[in-house]
Amino acid sequence: MAKTNFQYEKRQRELEKKKKAEEKARRKAELKANPGARDEAAEADADDGDAPDADHAPTE
Repeated sequence: MAKTNFQYEKRQRELEKKKKAEEKARRKAELKANPGARDEAAEADADDGDAPDADHAPTE
């Protein structure tokens, strides 16, 4: 039976962590450069729902 290559597996985990950290840093920098983008994204997510929101209900 073949031996497991633990160094390869460790390197793959390290690369995945590095990739996630870079993605997080990129998103953070993007939000810092454009602070209104987060508010617009939150509104877009809220508008995607099927149920009507109480905040957007017509008042009489």
